[in-house]
Amino acid sequence: MTNTNAKPDERPVCFVVMGFGKKTDYESGRTLDLDSTFDAIIQPAAEAAGLRPIRAIDINASGVIDVAMYDLLLRADVVVADISTGNVNAVYELGVRHALRPNTTVIMKEKDGKLHFDLNHINTFMYEHLGPDIGHKEAKRASVELGNLIKKALASTVPDSPVYTYLPKLQRPLLSDEQYAEVLNEAEEAHQVLSAVLQRGRDAFDASDMVAATEAFEKASELKPEEPSFRQQFALAVYKSQTPSPEIALLRALKIIDVLKPDDSNDPETLGITGAIHKNLWLLKRERVHLDFALRYYSRGFEIRRDYYNGENLASCFDMRSMEQEDPAERQFDKMSARKTRMALVGILQSIVSEPSFTERSDQAWVYATLANTMYGLGRAAEGALYEDEFRKLNPPDWHIATFDKTKVTLSALVEGNDREPETA
Repeated sequence: MTNTNAKPDERPVCFVVMGFGKKTDYESGRTLDLDSTFDAIIQPAAEAAGLRPIRAIDINASGVIDVAMYDLLLRADVVVADISTGNVNAVYELGVRHALRPNTTVIMKEKDGKLHFDLNHINTFMYEHLGPDIGHKEAKRASVELGNLIKKALASTVPDSPVYTYLPKLQRPLLSDEQYAEVLNEAEEAHQVLSAVLQRGRDAFDASDMVAATEAFEKASELKPEEPSFRQQFALAVYKSQTPSPEIALLRALKIIDVLKPDDSNDPETLGITGAIHKNLWLLKRERVHLDFALRYYSRGFEIRRDYYNGENLASCFDMRSMEQEDPAERQFDKMSARKTRMALVGILQSIVSEPSFTERSDQAWVYATLANTMYGLGRAAEGALYEDEFRKLNPPDWHIATFDKTKVTLSALVEGNDREPETA
């Protein structure tokens, strides 16, 4: 319920059109955290320009654009549209805005993504994701520049819409003020509720509290059921919680992630989590079908997107299967496949580490952890120890450390070829 006693927010409205959560850019194969874009760049830019930022979500949870959405696209003083990853809804809503208003629309996208449709001739603000999210320096630069663009758009009378540029006599529609303030409050409240739930989930992951993370991302999935990144985090938290038992948690997580149809997906996050569930079911139950499923999903996640998480686990699963093979040729094939995967990973990861912007990446710990275990898997223990030291220096959350340690034990058993049972990762 909207608080009717609260002092009305009379700032001009900046309506933000963009996706939610982590999205894969299928042109570049990179995964971008669009929530970081809003939090680190768009929201502070709008507020610095004196505007009230409201993010586009499904106000009535119907999963379709409704009257309130169209009203906001028409009435907002400024619309900022982030079309990174080629988000279909964002591009469509941008088109609606261009048809409704001649100016005060700002387009932005991540620099390595490709523009879709007929937008290459339109001025577009570029920013950069360093890994899945945005480094501090880039966020500060982009926020300041975007804020300046918003102020410039507000002051300009020149059309920025191609519709009104090529049809200069076209008159934009006008509507009364009735219910507009209520629509704004509902949209803002819906975003605030969802943001609070997501923050609880992130905080729970950081505290290695998987039960609390499960509750938060289950709620986020209910609030926005069509958002895959929330369901991915929901499934991850469930299987990591091992509640009420490891097997029940894994089977529940499998049902959660199956909604995203991993057999047809090219999303590395969906494939990686599904692979992890099957890998852990294999380690728990020793049913070969789960190991084969894990290999299938990890292989797609690595070969299609060169995703290092999928690659590390793909190599480990090849090693695990090699120990199950009765045919010497099949055993040798799996061993060579594991080695080739790890050699490719070394090149990918060392290239990431050598980038000047690496120290600003939020996934530094995972990169070092993966490099360490990749080196251990190749039998290069001294190099692995160096990367492991870098990983631990970053003081990652307890569940990161537990995952790394269990993977290291598994690799030790595989490399040494002893009879020790690998632990669940």
